[in-house]
Amino acid sequence: MMEISATQAKQRFAEVLEAAQRGPVKIQRHARDVAVVISATEYERLRQDPWAEFNRLSAMASEQAKANGLTEEILAEILAEK
Repeated sequence: MMEISATQAKQRFAEVLEAAQRGPVKIQRHARDVAVVISATEYERLRQDPWAEFNRLSAMASEQAKANGLTEEILAEILAEK
């Protein structure tokens, strides 16, 4: 993800808009994240089905857990310990 200061974003706004077409652009002020610029297409995709992204990320996490050896049994043991 591209990161840019608020001052640079203001001075190079056209570049920020172009970069947002390729991926999110994080804007920082005083070393703190204050905004993210995304393309209109990405915004519409997120707005139309907010659960689709959640489901996509959940599936990715599940696959990674399986690849790392997490099974239903191990998960049940972990949850039972709490």
